[in-house]
Amino acid sequence: MRQLHLKSRLVFLSLILTICAAPALTQTSDWERLSPEGEEFTVQMPKGSTFESSKEPYHKMELNTRTYISKGQPGPVFAVVSLSGIKSNPAMYTEMQRINSYVDAFKTIFSPKVRKDAVVKLVLVGDKTLQGNPGREYRLTIGDLTGTAQVFATRKRFYSIVFLNTKKDDAVQEEFLSSFVLPEKIQSEQPAAQPAIAIDGGATASPAEARSRNAEAAPAEQANGAGEVKPDGTPGKRGPISAGVLNGKAISLPRPEHPAEAKDVEGVVVVQVMIDEQGNVTDARAVSGPAVLQAASTKAAFLAKFTPTLLSGEPVKVTGVLVYNFGRPQS
Repeated sequence: MRQLHLKSRLVFLSLILTICAAPALTQTSDWERLSPEGEEFTVQMPKGSTFESSKEPYHKMELNTRTYISKGQPGPVFAVVSLSGIKSNPAMYTEMQRINSYVDAFKTIFSPKVRKDAVVKLVLVGDKTLQGNPGREYRLTIGDLTGTAQVFATRKRFYSIVFLNTKKDDAVQEEFLSSFVLPEKIQSEQPAAQPAIAIDGGATASPAEARSRNAEAAPAEQANGAGEVKPDGTPGKRGPISAGVLNGKAISLPRPEHPAEAKDVEGVVVVQVMIDEQGNVTDARAVSGPAVLQAASTKAAFLAKFTPTLLSGEPVKVTGVLVYNFGRPQS
């Protein structure tokens, strides 16, 4: 009996040594370098990752989507999402507005590939750059999985590199995220730096409002503050100043009421506004977002109040957008 007991101990000890000697997930023998044709990135991924591509509708546009993913049950999940379809155009909108639009699309497109019908939460951590390419870092939660999503925009594409797990594993996450490489952005290609704008206390994303907004933007000379000139050569009344996203500039910004009939509807609504010389909203209309939330957003926009904008000491009208982020109401 004693010999049998000793033999059992030896078998158990042998099993423990075998497990300890097994290669860790972060060893390069378990990973492979991906550098897909037609992409700008390279990354280290666990062997056996899969690829899928699709075309996804988004705000009257069609985005080309490519997803490279490795996932286990219950985790971890390694993924790179590649999107294209929103062109870089510094003359029409800032690069950060383009990134925010892509992030909004990424959140909708990617989550069902990981957990269908799961609650998704995306929280902004801060701005980030990679080889001169602008981006941001987010804390991402999809159902029982939590981790990090880093996003970057090149002139041609948008990339999000994602690590999720049911438990914290900083070493694996850091090895994966740090292996992601993009070509260095040529300095001359970069538009003028734009200040980062925090919306609704750190809202996770802004929608693709740029195309709708720019169709009604003031002429370039008015946006730059140049006044109109009368036929006799004397200065006329200045046109409105185009100021982009205005949430952070309001001195009073009432939150819209979440309609009772839309208690399960979430999303982001963008409202185009005109502000007079006294800082009052004189015109407002929703240009994107869930239709059932637009009326409440427009009503709230009319109640916003701003400090008068002065140009060369003269008060001027301002045009821009207000962004309202609707989460699911608390029951």
